[in-house]
Amino acid sequence: MKHTKVKDLLNSTTTLQEVNAKGWVRTFRNNQFIALNDGSTINNIQCVVDFENTPEETLKRITTGASVSVIGTLVESKGAGQKYEIQVSKLEILGDSDAEKFPMQPKKHSLEFLRENAHLRVRTNAFGAIMRVRSVLSYAVHKYFQDKGFVYVNTPIITGADAEGAGEMFQVTSLPLDNLPKNEEGNIDFKQDFFGKHTNLTVSGQLEGETFAMALGQIYTFGPTFRAENSNTSRHLAEFWMIEPEVAFNDLDDNMDLAEDFIQYVIKYALDNCGDDLKFLEGRLLEEEKSKPQADRSEMSLLEKLNFVLENNFKRVSYTEAIDILRDSTPNKKKKFSYLINEWGADLQSEHERYLVEKHFKCPVILYDYPANIKAFYMRLNDNTEPGRETVRAMDILFPGIGEIVGGSEREERYDVLVQKMEALGIDKEELYWYLDTRRFGSATHAGFGLGFERLVLFVTGMTNIRDVIPFPRTPGSAEF
Repeated sequence: MKHTKVKDLLNSTTTLQEVNAKGWVRTFRNNQFIALNDGSTINNIQCVVDFENTPEETLKRITTGASVSVIGTLVESKGAGQKYEIQVSKLEILGDSDAEKFPMQPKKHSLEFLRENAHLRVRTNAFGAIMRVRSVLSYAVHKYFQDKGFVYVNTPIITGADAEGAGEMFQVTSLPLDNLPKNEEGNIDFKQDFFGKHTNLTVSGQLEGETFAMALGQIYTFGPTFRAENSNTSRHLAEFWMIEPEVAFNDLDDNMDLAEDFIQYVIKYALDNCGDDLKFLEGRLLEEEKSKPQADRSEMSLLEKLNFVLENNFKRVSYTEAIDILRDSTPNKKKKFSYLINEWGADLQSEHERYLVEKHFKCPVILYDYPANIKAFYMRLNDNTEPGRETVRAMDILFPGIGEIVGGSEREERYDVLVQKMEALGIDKEELYWYLDTRRFGSATHAGFGLGFERLVLFVTGMTNIRDVIPFPRTPGSAEF
C-alpha cells in the first residue's frame, strides 16, 4: 500500500479511509499514542495503537527516533489540538532507535548541543521548520528571476580571481604539501599545479556573472561561495550561498528597485507558503525573548518584523546623510556606540546600521554613494566628487535586527577609469584581462547586487546565529559531517 505524507493526511477532507503513514516516532505515550512525523510538516499525526492486541516486544520497540509504518483508518480525533488521527490496525517497525542513546529526546536542547549533532538536529521541530523555510526561500529565489526572464548562470567554484580583493580565500592545489615544488626564485611553482596557476575557491560569482550579463542582458547566480576569514561570530560562515543578479543597462536606481522588489517578493512567498513553520518559529523566538533583559528584547515579533519589510517602502539615504545622522545621534554623543562616528569616511558597523533602521527611520533603509576607499574596485566612481571625498555608486540594504542584508553597485563600465583603479590598488590587469574585455568590447552601464542566502534565512526564521540556518556549518576549526 502506498503511503501518504503526514501533511496531506492532516489536510485531508475525507475520513474513514484506510491509509498508510510512515515516519519517525517523536513520542509514545501510555503504550498507545504515537506522535508520528515524516518531515513534510511541523505537525505530527497521532497514531492510536491497539496495545491489547499488539505484541509486548513490538510495543517496547516503539521508542523516540524509531522509524515505523502504520496502516489504519483515518478518523476525526477526539483529542484537543488535532483534527485527525489514525486508528492503527497494522504496525511495522522499520528501524529501531536506541532510546537511551538517541540525542534528540523530546525536550529543550541548547543550540550549541544541536550544532554538535547537526546530522540529527533536523529531526527537532525547530530545525525541521528552518530547513523547510530555507527550501521554500530557495525556490522563491529561482521563481522570481525565472518569471522575470533572467538567465540562471553557474559561475566557477574554482577561480584565479579575487572578486572582493580581500585575499581571504581558500587555496586549491593538487601539489604535494610535504614536498612543494619551487621555482628559481624559491617560491612555490604553481605552473606545476593542476591548473598551471594559483587558484582558490570563489568568494563571489559576480565578475564572471558580469561577462554573461553583457551578452544575455539579465542573469543571476545562486551558488556556494567561500571565505577564509578566521571569524567565529554569529554572522560568519566559511561556506555559504550567494544570490547575485547582474543586469545590463541598469543604473544604481534600477538596481535599488530590483533589490527591493526581489527581497519583498521572497519574504512574502515564505509567509504565504510556510505559515505553520513561521508561526512555530515566532513562538520559539518569543520564549527566547523572555529570558533576555527588557532592554535587549526585540520590539517586534517575527511575523511583525517580516510584515514590517513588506509594508514599508525602503528609505533611500546617502552615506553622507547617514554619517551626519549618526554623528549627531544620542548613542554617539553619549558614547553608547562601540564604534564612535567622528568623521566622514568611517566604515559603518552593524550597530550603526541597526540604529538607522530601528530607531531613526523605522523602516528598511538603502544606503548609497559610499566612500570609494571602503568599497570594491569594480564600483562606478561618481562624477564631480570632491577630492579626498570620492564616492562610488554602491548600495547596501539594511534590515531590522540584522543590519546589512544586501550589497551591490552600479559597475564601473569605463575602461580607462577601471584600469586606473586597478593600478592604484595593485590588481593584476593581466589576470583579469577577460574582465577588462567586457569594457573594451561593447561596454554599457550595468549593475547588480549580492545577497547572502543564509542572511536571508536568518532574517526570515528569526534565528540569531547563522550556523543554525545552514545544514552543516563550516567555521574555523570545524568541518564536521
